[in-house]
Amino acid sequence: MKSILESRLKYLFKGERFAIILFIPLSFLINYTYPDLQLYSLLSFWISFFLLEFILIQGTYYWHSKWKCLITENKSITPIKTVRLLGKLKTINVGIIIFSIILFVIDVLVNYPSLPIRGLLISGFIFIFAILEFINYFYIQLSYDNLSDIRYLIKTKKFKRSCLSKDFKRIG
Repeated sequence: MKSILESRLKYLFKGERFAIILFIPLSFLINYTYPDLQLYSLLSFWISFFLLEFILIQGTYYWHSKWKCLITENKSITPIKTVRLLGKLKTINVGIIIFSIILFVIDVLVNYPSLPIRGLLISGFIFIFAILEFINYFYIQLSYDNLSDIRYLIKTKKFKRSCLSKDFKRIG
């Protein structure tokens, strides 16, 4: 059982870390290949991209902390210092989300009428993806990528609370 959990946690933190690294050259490639999108000229792109990367870094840290605790202390409980830090970062995330919305409005006001709509739509997609990652980590598990999770979802017809949300409740 420990080896299964160890593999799962390792898979999760490595997957998040891979996404962090992959999204950087991918954004460059998209901006280079489709200059008419004007992605890099949009404040909304930069803040949305930062928010997504920031949340993925938090996810990587969370899963790595759980994995390391399992390896070193033979416990799958998240260290309290990790939970407390992520609780503080949760508040910062909300601030960045609000700031992101403001920058979307600024982009529209500053760039109207020559607003690069497709670039703004991509920025919006990245922002929504970041919000979904935020919800997935801090509130409700939205990602169901194994048979056990899918069975639970079908059986209960309810989303699970996120692991981090359970950790917040555990430490009060």
